[in-house]
Amino acid sequence: MGTIIEGVVTGITNFGAFVELTGGQVGLIHISEVADTYVRDVNDFLKQHDRIKVKVISVDPRGKIGLSIKQLTARPPGVNRERSPRVHQVSFEDKLSKFMKESEERLASLRRNTDSKRGGRGSSR
Repeated sequence: MGTIIEGVVTGITNFGAFVELTGGQVGLIHISEVADTYVRDVNDFLKQHDRIKVKVISVDPRGKIGLSIKQLTARPPGVNRERSPRVHQVSFEDKLSKFMKESEERLASLRRNTDSKRGGRGSSR
């Protein structure tokens, strides 16, 4: 484990990607091990027949090989992957203010659209 090897992507599923390693063995890169960021679709990061480098992270008793691309990029100790410091954090009040402004604009647009379909305000029927 911990070995870095090269392989070819042979299949992509909704839970990860299968990689054929040198020697004909096949391993799985779980979707959580594809990238440092959130991965909704593995196809956004990998394509079939891609030649990639992977790190072996586990081999279970049945011979299943767990692989990772994410762990190839070493992070300094103490830096958390999920909660890395952000350059600019927006305060809750700023977010709330922006949300209220956008909501009011949407409501005004919706009212204008609805009123025009009814014939406008104050129209006699």
